[in-house]
Amino acid sequence: MFSALLKFILGILLAIAVLLGSGVAVGLYFMNRTAIPPTKPMYANDIPALKDPDSKKNKIEPVSTPQAKIETTPTPSPSPTETEKPLPKGAYKGRITWPQGVSLRAEPTQEAERVGGAGFDEKIIVLEENPDKLWKKVRVESSKIEGWTKVGNIERVDE
Repeated sequence: MFSALLKFILGILLAIAVLLGSGVAVGLYFMNRTAIPPTKPMYANDIPALKDPDSKKNKIEPVSTPQAKIETTPTPSPSPTETEKPLPKGAYKGRITWPQGVSLRAEPTQEAERVGGAGFDEKIIVLEENPDKLWKKVRVESSKIEGWTKVGNIERVDE
Protein backbone atom coordinates (compact mmCIF):
# COMPACT_ATOMS: atom_id res chain seq x y z
CA MET A 1 0.00 0.00 0.00
CA PHE A 2 2.77 2.43 0.93
CA SER A 3 4.83 1.65 -2.21
CA ALA A 4 1.77 2.10 -4.45
CA LEU A 5 1.10 5.56 -2.92
CA LEU A 6 4.78 6.46 -3.30
CA LYS A 7 4.73 5.36 -6.97
CA PHE A 8 1.57 7.43 -7.57
CA ILE A 9 3.04 10.62 -6.03
CA LEU A 10 6.34 10.09 -7.83
CA GLY A 11 4.47 9.62 -11.14
CA ILE A 12 2.52 12.88 -10.61
CA LEU A 13 5.72 14.81 -9.76
CA LEU A 14 7.50 13.34 -12.79
CA ALA A 15 4.59 14.29 -15.09
CA ILE A 16 4.59 17.86 -13.74
CA ALA A 17 8.36 18.11 -14.23
CA VAL A 18 8.09 16.87 -17.84
CA LEU A 19 5.27 19.32 -18.61
CA LEU A 20 7.14 22.26 -17.04
CA GLY A 21 10.37 21.36 -18.82
CA SER A 22 8.71 21.04 -22.21
CA GLY A 23 6.77 24.29 -21.64
CA VAL A 24 9.96 26.16 -20.78
CA ALA A 25 11.75 24.68 -23.81
CA VAL A 26 8.93 25.66 -26.19
CA GLY A 27 8.74 29.15 -24.65
CA LEU A 28 12.48 29.71 -25.02
CA TYR A 29 12.39 28.45 -28.60
CA PHE A 30 9.68 30.90 -29.63
CA MET A 31 11.22 33.78 -27.69
CA ASN A 32 14.55 33.23 -29.45
CA ARG A 33 12.86 32.96 -32.85
CA THR A 34 11.06 36.26 -32.39
CA ALA A 35 14.22 38.00 -31.16
CA ILE A 36 16.05 37.40 -34.45
CA PRO A 37 15.53 40.34 -36.83
CA PRO A 38 14.39 39.39 -40.33
CA THR A 39 16.90 39.42 -43.15
CA LYS A 40 17.27 42.63 -45.10
CA PRO A 41 15.55 42.43 -48.47
CA MET A 42 17.85 42.69 -51.47
CA TYR A 43 16.78 44.71 -54.48
CA ALA A 44 18.31 44.77 -57.94
CA ASN A 45 19.88 48.17 -57.41
CA ASP A 46 21.55 47.01 -54.18
CA ILE A 47 23.77 44.43 -55.86
CA PRO A 48 26.55 46.00 -57.99
CA ALA A 49 26.84 42.91 -60.21
CA LEU A 50 23.25 43.32 -61.37
CA LYS A 51 23.76 46.92 -62.38
CA ASP A 52 24.44 47.73 -66.01
CA PRO A 53 28.01 46.51 -66.69
CA ASP A 54 28.27 48.66 -69.82
CA SER A 55 27.59 51.89 -67.97
CA LYS A 56 31.29 52.83 -68.04
CA LYS A 57 31.57 52.09 -71.76
CA ASN A 58 28.60 54.24 -72.72
CA LYS A 59 29.44 57.09 -70.39
CA ILE A 60 29.84 60.38 -72.21
CA GLU A 61 32.55 62.60 -70.87
CA PRO A 62 31.68 66.30 -70.84
CA VAL A 63 33.94 68.41 -72.99
CA SER A 64 35.08 71.61 -71.38
CA THR A 65 34.89 74.67 -73.54
CA PRO A 66 36.39 78.02 -72.69
CA GLN A 67 33.70 80.41 -71.63
CA ALA A 68 33.65 84.12 -72.16
CA LYS A 69 34.11 86.23 -69.08
CA ILE A 70 30.71 87.28 -67.81
CA GLU A 71 30.54 90.68 -66.24
CA THR A 72 28.14 91.02 -63.38
CA THR A 73 26.82 94.18 -61.92
CA PRO A 74 26.39 94.32 -58.19
CA THR A 75 22.78 94.16 -57.16
CA PRO A 76 21.61 96.21 -54.23
CA SER A 77 20.68 94.20 -51.19
CA PRO A 78 16.93 94.04 -50.67
CA SER A 79 15.65 96.31 -48.00
CA PRO A 80 13.31 94.82 -45.44
CA THR A 81 9.81 95.55 -46.68
CA GLU A 82 7.93 93.74 -43.98
CA THR A 83 7.38 95.92 -40.97
CA GLU A 84 6.03 94.67 -37.72
CA LYS A 85 2.27 94.92 -37.84
CA PRO A 86 0.37 95.99 -34.77
CA LEU A 87 -1.27 93.12 -32.89
CA PRO A 88 -5.04 92.71 -33.12
CA LYS A 89 -7.09 93.86 -30.12
CA GLY A 90 -6.68 91.47 -27.20
CA ALA A 91 -3.79 89.60 -28.80
CA TYR A 92 -0.36 89.20 -27.22
CA LYS A 93 2.98 87.56 -27.95
CA GLY A 94 3.96 84.21 -26.51
CA ARG A 95 6.11 81.15 -27.00
CA ILE A 96 5.67 77.37 -27.05
CA THR A 97 6.73 75.74 -23.77
CA TRP A 98 5.93 72.10 -24.56
CA PRO A 99 9.33 70.33 -25.15
CA GLN A 100 8.08 68.23 -28.09
CA GLY A 101 6.29 71.14 -29.81
CA VAL A 102 2.54 71.36 -30.36
CA SER A 103 -0.01 70.49 -33.00
CA LEU A 104 -2.25 73.26 -34.23
CA ARG A 105 -5.88 72.24 -34.75
CA ALA A 106 -8.60 73.72 -36.96
CA GLU A 107 -11.02 73.88 -34.02
CA PRO A 108 -10.57 73.87 -30.22
CA THR A 109 -11.04 70.10 -29.80
CA GLN A 110 -8.61 67.18 -29.68
CA GLU A 111 -10.47 65.43 -32.52
CA ALA A 112 -10.23 68.42 -34.91
CA GLU A 113 -8.12 68.30 -38.05
CA ARG A 114 -4.44 69.13 -37.62
CA VAL A 115 -3.53 72.23 -39.65
CA GLY A 116 0.13 72.56 -38.66
CA GLY A 117 2.52 72.61 -35.78
CA ALA A 118 5.01 74.68 -33.85
CA GLY A 119 8.28 73.66 -32.24
CA PHE A 120 9.58 74.23 -28.74
CA ASP A 121 10.38 77.85 -27.87
CA GLU A 122 8.90 79.08 -31.16
CA LYS A 123 7.42 82.58 -31.11
CA ILE A 124 3.65 82.86 -31.50
CA ILE A 125 0.89 85.44 -31.31
CA VAL A 126 -2.10 84.47 -29.18
CA LEU A 127 -5.17 85.73 -31.03
CA GLU A 128 -8.13 84.54 -28.96
CA GLU A 129 -9.33 82.13 -26.28
CA ASN A 130 -12.31 79.77 -26.44
CA PRO A 131 -15.14 80.24 -23.88
CA ASP A 132 -14.09 77.37 -21.58
CA LYS A 133 -10.52 78.80 -21.50
CA LEU A 134 -8.86 75.44 -22.30
CA TRP A 135 -7.75 76.30 -25.85
CA LYS A 136 -6.13 79.36 -27.43
CA LYS A 137 -6.00 80.34 -31.07
CA VAL A 138 -2.43 81.19 -32.04
CA ARG A 139 -0.49 82.31 -35.11
CA VAL A 140 3.07 81.07 -35.55
CA GLU A 141 5.23 84.10 -36.36
CA SER A 142 7.63 82.27 -38.69
CA SER A 143 5.09 80.41 -40.84
CA LYS A 144 1.93 82.51 -40.30
CA ILE A 145 -0.08 79.31 -39.66
CA GLU A 146 -3.09 79.83 -37.40
CA GLY A 147 -4.64 77.13 -35.25
CA TRP A 148 -5.84 76.13 -31.79
CA THR A 149 -3.61 74.67 -29.08
CA LYS A 150 -4.12 73.81 -25.42
CA VAL A 151 -3.48 76.53 -22.84
CA GLY A 152 -0.77 74.68 -20.87
CA ASN A 153 1.54 74.45 -23.89
CA ILE A 154 2.23 78.18 -24.21
CA GLU A 155 3.28 81.12 -22.10
CA ARG A 156 3.02 84.88 -22.45
CA VAL A 157 6.17 86.79 -23.40
CA ASP A 158 6.55 90.43 -22.43
CA GLU A 159 8.76 92.39 -24.81
